[in-house]
Formats: sequence, structure tokens, C-alpha cells
Amino acid sequence: MKKLFVLLGPTGVGKTELSLQLAEMLDCPILSSDSRQVYRDIPIGTAAPTSQELSRVKHYFIHTLGLEDYYSAAQYEVDALAVLEQEFAQRDALLMTGGSMMYIDAVCDGIDDIPTVDDETRQLLQKRYETEGLEPLAQELRLLDPEYYEACDVKNHKRVVHALEICYMTGKTYTSFRVKEKKQRPFEIVKIGLCREREELFSRINKRVLQMVEEGLVEEARRVLPYRQCNALNTVGYKEIFAYFDGEMTLEQAIEKIQRNTRVYSKKQMTWFKKDDRINWFHPNQIEEIKQFVLQQMAQ
Repeated sequence: MKKLFVLLGPTGVGKTELSLQLAEMLDCPILSSDSRQVYRDIPIGTAAPTSQELSRVKHYFIHTLGLEDYYSAAQYEVDALAVLEQEFAQRDALLMTGGSMMYIDAVCDGIDDIPTVDDETRQLLQKRYETEGLEPLAQELRLLDPEYYEACDVKNHKRVVHALEICYMTGKTYTSFRVKEKKQRPFEIVKIGLCREREELFSRINKRVLQMVEEGLVEEARRVLPYRQCNALNTVGYKEIFAYFDGEMTLEQAIEKIQRNTRVYSKKQMTWFKKDDRINWFHPNQIEEIKQFVLQQMAQ
């Protein structure tokens, strides 16, 4: 059977270089499952592969959308499955890599059938967000659906509001609609997870943020400032720099906040991934062990 290798792990763990080596070994392209690297114009803040890295291996879903384009995990499922069908016609193995939990789940398990929110509920929550702000809504989500609160990006108001909409409208948790039977795929899925000790990962994250600033994160954020209301920029890195532009904090404070918020996000990623017993875990330095594992899977 055709095999899809999924290389996953928290932000900053070291997926990029290993993904290139595995793709070169398998002689296959890489499908990115990063919900922000899909957008053009923000390569620094999203830690997207460099032009040199992109030249080594063909990538899908990198820099394909404009900042104003709407995209979702549901659309990613459709697009990724189409690419997989096309590429599997030519080869026996493919590689998908990234850290966006919902994008990975969309391909591996399928998108859940979430109820459609009625206009009354949508307007109610939107008005509450406009008048109260995000934090009270996030705390309410924590009470109504603590499991989803721990997994989602609670700084993303659209996700918080939508989850509350479902809670209000159905009287059930948003999580309860996300645990349905997994869809069957016409290929085998082999998940490879990368993890590091917390202190090691946090140190890498802190250094990477400083490197982003050195590479021009502030200038990049200034270029896309006119699009700050777009969902593509409602993410760690840009929100803090925009706050710096607004005079709400110093640049040093913004950088420290990016580091902190990125660390928080990495913990949420690991909380999500650790629930999946299908993941085969390795330290990123176990390169040869990972390659041998892939070859063994291919031989089966």
C-alpha cells in the first residue's frame, strides 16, 4: 500500500532540515501542513523554508496564498488529498510535515461535521467580542470546554468565538463534535514525531525569535501592516510587533512576548500530539534512527 509519512512536532523543534533529508531519501515532494507558511509575504515570521531549501525539494502549500485569501483546514483537506492522489500515481511514498494540528488531522482523520451556526448565535457572540474583548470569552470557553481550551490558540478570536458559538447553540462542547469516526484513506499513514526536553525546546524558540528579528521581522511586519486585520496575520509574531507599532510596548517587550507566546503555543501542540498513540517519537538528533525506521516501514 502507498505510504504517507507525517513528520510532526512543536514549533522550533527542528522539522525542516530533517524533512528535506527524508524527502531526498524517498525521492518525493513535501506537503507542508503549516497554516501560516501557506501565505506569501510573511516568510520570516512564519519560519518558512528558505529559497535554497525550497530548491532542494519540491514543496506544496508554501507561499501559495495572498494575505487576504481565506483558507481553512477543511479546504486544506480537499486540496491535500488531491495532491496526494496525483503524486501517489507516480510514487509509493510521500512526506507531509508541519505543526498545525488541525491541518494534520484533516488529512489523516478527516474534518469533523461541525453544526452550522445560526445568525442569532453568531451575532450574539460577535457583539460580546466587540464589547467585552477576547479574554472574557476565552475564560468562558475554559469553563464550557476545557479540553478545547487547552488545545486551541486562545489568542485567535475566531477560534474562540466559533467554539463558544457551538457551545451556546447546541448545549454541548465543541470538542464533542470533533471526535467522530476517522475517515478511511486509500494509503497507509506513518506518523513520526519530533520532541525535545522542554528547556532545550524553549531555548531554541527564544533563539529563533531573536534570529527572526535579525533577519528583518520588524520590517516584514511593517510591510504587511495595511493587512493587519487579515486572519493570516492573527498569529504570534505579528500581533506583538503590531502592538509595538501602536506604542503599547517597547520592541524589547514585544520580542519577549513573542518568545513567551511561542513557548505557550508549543506546549499546546505537544498536549494535542501526545493524545495520539499512533505517533512514533524521536529526538531530532536521531537522524539515522529515523531514516532506518522509514526504510523499515517501506519494506513492510
